[in-house]
Amino acid sequence: MKSNKKVLLINTHLNYPNWSEGVLNDAFHQKAKAFFIEKGFEVLETKVEDGYNADEEVEKHLEADFIILQTPINWFGAPWIYKKYVDEVFNSGLHSAKFLSGDGRTREDATRQYGTGGKMQGKKFMVSSTWNAPKESFDDPNQILFEGKSTADVLIQITSNYRFCGVEIVADYNCFDIFKDGDIVGCLENYPKYLEKVLDI
Repeated sequence: MKSNKKVLLINTHLNYPNWSEGVLNDAFHQKAKAFFIEKGFEVLETKVEDGYNADEEVEKHLEADFIILQTPINWFGAPWIYKKYVDEVFNSGLHSAKFLSGDGRTREDATRQYGTGGKMQGKKFMVSSTWNAPKESFDDPNQILFEGKSTADVLIQITSNYRFCGVEIVADYNCFDIFKDGDIVGCLENYPKYLEKVLDI
């Protein structure tokens, strides 16, 4: 059955030949694409490394009900090309006033909070990411590196852009420990079920 809904799938893997060539992140991207097509969604896609037009990306965001970022975690964040993408696309959305109208604060109303000027309410954003870090390194104050922080805490520099524009952030999906003991097959198999549950489709 055809749905009227649309999803934007953004893949921001950066290819490093003979080391990290994006096969796993592409597999998650394709798994999501197949899931949404089966559910009758129109699928919009962007592979950041292949190039994009910022104004066109703004329109894709405005069309989409759901936006999913597929990314590896390189040095505790998305690849640098994603920061470039965000700066260019969100600046376009700011200048055109299509994503937001200011930062939410006004001189007339001191109760208005910073980050409440978004115009993208009703949309949902999710991060799907691949990590070398094991799952056990999160949510545990005894862990030296993350000191009890969650994946959502670490990914806040990604999700805040969307929250700032009024988008609802849904819980991230993560494939951990991909170079040693991670269950990559299980992560891929469970991904559609997770999408169905977290996005309430």
